[in-house]
Amino acid sequence: MEKTFLGYGLGLRTDHYETILNTKPAVDWFEVITENYLVPGGKPHYYLEKIREHYPIVMHGVSMSIGSSDPLDWTYLNEVKSLAHKTQPKWISDHLCWTGIHGKNTHDLLPLPYTEETIQHVVNRIIQIQDFLQQRILIENVSSYVSYKQSTLTEWDFLKEISNRADCLILLDINNIYVSSFNHEFKPETYLAALPKNRIQQIHLAGHSNMGDYIIDTHDHEIIDPVWDLYALALEKYGLVSTMIERDDNIPSLSTLMTELKRAKKIARSVLMEMEA
Repeated sequence: MEKTFLGYGLGLRTDHYETILNTKPAVDWFEVITENYLVPGGKPHYYLEKIREHYPIVMHGVSMSIGSSDPLDWTYLNEVKSLAHKTQPKWISDHLCWTGIHGKNTHDLLPLPYTEETIQHVVNRIIQIQDFLQQRILIENVSSYVSYKQSTLTEWDFLKEISNRADCLILLDINNIYVSSFNHEFKPETYLAALPKNRIQQIHLAGHSNMGDYIIDTHDHEIIDPVWDLYALALEKYGLVSTMIERDDNIPSLSTLMTELKRAKKIARSVLMEMEA
């Protein structure tokens, strides 16, 4: 799989199924949450099939648990592979984290210790997953609220090393960088500067909840200006990258999300014009 620019997309949510089919909005592509469609038929598959007749689709998972010490869940991976065969997504992504232990799923995207041992463990698992799916996957940086005393690397060096050694691509969540930079007191610009341009395949933009002393990645608010500014910096470094907006709670109308998507396009055009000047 080569790097591809799809344009500007949205997360596909049940609230918008009918509106999408009835109005065919000017969205370049949709991202689906993989687990929502690991079911035997029914309405989710009906709408997915109808919508993918008009739009490219990518799959984004939350249960691969790439960093867990549990064995890989081959039943789950078989289901993912089957869905991908049916849906023909442009790519498949999941998170650089662990989500469970001893067969129990916490339904949280939990951070990893940034060590050489963890790198070797995660790289080995990504290689197995990519061999099984017969394609490179994208790994996403998660927002975090705790750190490990064992960590010997920065998060950005950890992510860079894993993507290079596993030969996978990166789904760069700009909001997650902002959230973690606030929680852990680092400069988000440093994070962006460290990552390899050739690995950045997709960008996520989202809102969050600022609790004063810390920020939680909730995907239930509009994107704030500092995140938009960070997005512009990312485009200056990486060039045009397929970008989508996530909204998972307090979901507004599709037209409201389209307004945010237009802002992403406007920022990209502005950055591109400056780069060409």
